[in-house]
Amino acid sequence: MGSVSGKVAVVTGAASGIGRELALELARRGAILALADVDDRGLAQTEGRVRALGAEASGSHLDVSNRDDVATFADDVVARFGVVHQIYNNAGISGGSHSILDSDYAVFDRVLGINLWGVIHGTKAFLPHLIASGDGHVINISSLNGIMAQPELGPYCTAKFGVRGFTETLRAEMLADHRPVAVTVVHPGGVKTNIASAALAQAEARGEEPTDRDRVRVRTYNDKLLKLPADKAARTIIDGVEAGRARVLVGNDAKTLDLLVRAAPRFYTGLIAKYTEKIFG
Repeated sequence: MGSVSGKVAVVTGAASGIGRELALELARRGAILALADVDDRGLAQTEGRVRALGAEASGSHLDVSNRDDVATFADDVVARFGVVHQIYNNAGISGGSHSILDSDYAVFDRVLGINLWGVIHGTKAFLPHLIASGDGHVINISSLNGIMAQPELGPYCTAKFGVRGFTETLRAEMLADHRPVAVTVVHPGGVKTNIASAALAQAEARGEEPTDRDRVRVRTYNDKLLKLPADKAARTIIDGVEAGRARVLVGNDAKTLDLLVRAAPRFYTGLIAKYTEKIFG
């Protein structure tokens, strides 16, 4: 695929975490950026930092779960830049930690709406423009939990497995139809972002009362599991994009657990259940 320099790249979920670091790393490598998020303050900060690096950039308020808004956003990006080469469908939420038995349908609706439908909306809206560019690339952020299921993350795992299947299907179609669009699915492991803390804050904002167990779980994620710096994760992803890789595993935990799942597909869920009980109590 070669360098991202000079390419027009769209990044959703750009206000913080991996999305912000993707925007910054793309800017350092010479890309032109169309950034989007629902967090206007965080998005403005990212846009300012990107511009300080000398990159041309725009920022747009966007709820990726809203199909019409994503379609309008795609039209606006093309109108502004004339072409789009890449989309990084990165926006996502955790949705908290509850068993499938105890999860309300509203949680599934919220998590699937952003984490899965957001990817579908972004891909569908931009794909014709990526094809027209003659050098397109779709990069969809799945997760370690798009490889490995985990107790009490039913909505999140459902969405991230869905992203994997959707993206791998898209890649097969682009290859079969000889379309000028590369497709990459990304599986980050434990990246140091605010995703766990944000889930707790969002639950409180909805009037829910987090339990002591919820707070312990968030602390465990922040202190023990979310360790890889987000800037390093972003470099790994963009290195993979520039190399044209179909699949990018981010972090040693993602690589190790990918091997475990492939080596023991019948037994890994039992091992994960025991590990989850041990680490979270």
